[in-house]
Amino acid sequence: VQLQASGGGLVQAGGSLSLSCAASGRTFSSYVMGWFRQAPGKEREFVAAIVWSSGSTDYADSVKGRFTISRDSVKSTVYLQTNSLKPEDTAVYYCAAERISYYSRRLRSDSEYDSWGQGTQVTVSS
Repeated sequence: VQLQASGGGLVQAGGSLSLSCAASGRTFSSYVMGWFRQAPGKEREFVAAIVWSSGSTDYADSVKGRFTISRDSVKSTVYLQTNSLKPEDTAVYYCAAERISYYSRRLRSDSEYDSWGQGTQVTVSS
């Protein structure tokens, strides 16, 4: 599995960015795709996840209502639409994939994912 994240950048507080994760190497119908982020000096944390087959989603409380995860099966791409960005959203954002067809809360842990993209930097200025 190869994952290529893109779409990061510098934005003012209150702004939006659309992150993309292009996936290849597999048929992803039996995968859960996740977005995680890591701020300087902090551990990597869960942001959102989507079950590819059903479209079911899960979000961290800190981003619920502001971020939206989605997937495009034709393009084999997962998106993270980030709105109402705050300075505390500043981090490197990573996409990840795990071959599993159902969701459980343990998929909020980065240790559950086998495949990772290279990360894309999101910087939110105040």
